[in-house]
Amino acid sequence: MLNFFDDTQVGVIGLDVIMAELYAEGRKAIDETAEEIIKRLEVKNNYVPSSDRVRKEYAYVLLKEYRTYVKERSGGGR
Repeated sequence: MLNFFDDTQVGVIGLDVIMAELYAEGRKAIDETAEEIIKRLEVKNNYVPSSDRVRKEYAYVLLKEYRTYVKERSGGGR
């Protein structure tokens, strides 16, 4: 579940798998990785609005989630 600034919550299919794949690939938590997450979510038939503003919000939220994921996996979340 993704949580946006306005308290909107969006369920996504396959996000945990995508993050695990990216982590295994050694991807850093940078803007390009957020875009890759969006692309992979779309491949899994998740709806991501085409509006540039909304995509930027998605990218920000996804990057925040990925940073948390990486931190937890690397022992920084303890």
